[in-house]
Amino acid sequence: MRKPALIRRLAPAALLTASAVVLAACGGSTTDNAASSITRSTTSVAGAGVLGNDRDTENVCGPTAPVDPEGVTGSVRKIVHAAGETEVPADPQRIVVLDTDKLDTVCALGLQDRLVGAAVTGAVGSQPKYLGAKIAGVEPVGTLQQPDIEKIATLHPDLILGSKFRTPELYQQLSAIAPTTFTEKVGTTWKENMVLDGTALGRGASARQSLDAYKSEATETGKSLNSSETQASVVRFMPGVIRIYGPDSFSGQVLTDAGVQRPPFQRLEGAKDRRFAEISEEELSKAEGDVIYVSFYGDEAQGQGVKVMDGGLWQGLGAVKDKRVFKVDDEIWMTGIGVIAAGGILNDLKASLNGYTN
Repeated sequence: MRKPALIRRLAPAALLTASAVVLAACGGSTTDNAASSITRSTTSVAGAGVLGNDRDTENVCGPTAPVDPEGVTGSVRKIVHAAGETEVPADPQRIVVLDTDKLDTVCALGLQDRLVGAAVTGAVGSQPKYLGAKIAGVEPVGTLQQPDIEKIATLHPDLILGSKFRTPELYQQLSAIAPTTFTEKVGTTWKENMVLDGTALGRGASARQSLDAYKSEATETGKSLNSSETQASVVRFMPGVIRIYGPDSFSGQVLTDAGVQRPPFQRLEGAKDRRFAEISEEELSKAEGDVIYVSFYGDEAQGQGVKVMDGGLWQGLGAVKDKRVFKVDDEIWMTGIGVIAAGGILNDLKASLNGYTN
C-alpha cells in the first residue's frame, strides 16, 4: 500500500489542477470550487467525510441525441438482444425502463422527457436523486425485482427496456404491452448494456461517443491523481450484510479505468464472482486500504453501518486513523451503473484520492 508520505507528495498547485476539472454528465465541465469540495463539507457519517455535497443535479441529463439513420426499415429497427430479436420504433416516444442502468442511459442521451415510467430499487423506493428533478418525477412502476405489469400497461409505452438478469420470466408479458428488449447481465457488462440500450433507443452512435468521452476522462483523471500509487477499498453496508466490492463490480471497473489499485483481498483473484465478497464484522481487516469509500443501501443499512464504524475493529483500521474514509452516494457508486454515475465516481476521486483528508 501507499506510504503515508505520498499524501503530501503533490504540491498544492498540483492538487488544485488535479481537482479543478469536474466531469458532469457525459462530458466535462469545470468549477473553481471543486478543489475545496471536501473542506467545505459540513457533514460526516461516523467520522467519514461525505463526498458529493456540491454535486450539480440541475443539468445532469444530456441534450437530446440525434437519431441514428442506419438500420431503420420504414419506422422500425430490428434489435438483437438477450431475449431474442425485436422490432422497436426507430425513434421511441414513450419509454419505460426496468433497471437503473437504463435510466442513466436515457438521461445521458437526453431522452428524459420521453420517460413515462421506471422501476425503483426496493431499499430506496424512489428514482435516483443524482439524475435530477426531471428523473425524480418519473412514475414508479414497481421495483427492479417486481415490476408492476398492470401499471406499465396503463402508461402505453412504445418501448420497454428490461433485464434478463432481473426478470427473465416477465419478457412475454412485457412484450405483449410494447416492444421490449432485454440486456443479459447487470453491472459487469454496463458498457455493453449502454450500447445495446442506446441502439434500442435509436441512438447507438451517441451511446458509443458518451462511453469514449468517459474513458478519456477516466484516463486523464488517473494520470492527474497519480492513481496507480493508491490502493482504494470499497465497502458497502446492506441490511444485515457487509460487502467488499471487487474489480468486476460497476464501481470497481470505474476505479480500474482510472488506474486506481485495489488492496490484495479486494482483487478477488481466483474467485468465481469478482463483483463482491461478503465479510463478517470480525473480518473488517479485509476492508483496509490507503483510502476507504463507504456506501449504504438504504436507511436501515446506514444505521447498522454506523454502529459497525463506531466499533473498535473499524476504528483500528489505518485509513480510519489517517482520516482517509469517505462516505459516497450508493445511487452513484452501486446502483447507477451508467456513464453519468461513472462520471460521478470520477468526480469523487478527484475530490479525495490523493492529498485530501476529511
